[in-house]
This record gives sequence, C-alpha cells and structure tokens, in this order.
Amino acid sequence: MTQKTLRIPNRPTAVIAVVLFAIAFITYWDASHMKVRATYGMSASAASYLVAILFVALAIGHLISAFKPSDIEVEAADWTAVGWIGLALAGLIGSIWLGGGFILGSTLLFALTARAFGRKALLVDLCLGAIIGVLVFLLFNKLLTLALPQGPLEWLF
Repeated sequence: MTQKTLRIPNRPTAVIAVVLFAIAFITYWDASHMKVRATYGMSASAASYLVAILFVALAIGHLISAFKPSDIEVEAADWTAVGWIGLALAGLIGSIWLGGGFILGSTLLFALTARAFGRKALLVDLCLGAIIGVLVFLLFNKLLTLALPQGPLEWLF
C-alpha cells in the first residue's frame, strides 16, 4: 500500500502565506474594534478592512505559488539585505516612537533600504530621503490636512 503525502515544493512561500493570513486577521480584528465611527460616508475602519482583504488576496496568491510545482530552483536569501531592511523599518518605528517624527523616520527608511539594494552612497541617500520625506510630509500635512507623527523637523513647517 502506498501513502500519498502532501509535498510543498516551496516551503518559504507557504510560511509567508501563513504570516500574511495572520496579519490579515490582526488587521481585521483591529478594524472591528475601532470606536470612532463616521456619521456620514465611510469610517476609518473601512481602509483597515480593505487592507485586510488585500492581505488575504496576497496570502492566497502565495499559497497557490507554494503548491505549484516549479522547475526553477529557489535562490538563497541575501540575509545582509534583509538585515538592512529590518534596520530601516526599526529606524522608522523607533524615530516615530521616540519623538523624532515622520521626516527623520522616512529619511532613515529610504537611506537604509537603498543600502539593502547595494547602494553605497549613504550621505547622498540620506539627503534624498530627507527631501522625499519633507515633500511627503508637506503633501499629507498641508495639502491633504492629514496629521503625520511630528518631531522637531516637522515643527519647522
């Protein structure tokens, strides 16, 4: 008697699918517990529900990809680049959490992500990130009148 076993050709993709489903569940749960409701139109939770649906769609796509047989060998991950991107995200979160503001956080995010992609000009990337951060801050804060986390640089504008 032969046994059929379920073989996953691409385990990392399946793991990512599970993580995406978990993020979708957390996002959905968070949206369902928002207290502020709009008196007209859509409330703030509508965007969170949309994001949760998009995470589910990504997870389903990853599951399909994980179980699809492929002749292409999966490349090894570049853990140095993953580390730089993790550091970039930690810089953004830390900057906002410690009161550094959006501009400083997005500057770090841009420069360290560029480093993850192999770019070596850190000072130039910090300048570019600062310019992009200021432009995005002005777009959201002044034009769209949406509040972004403020720090010492944001008080100048």
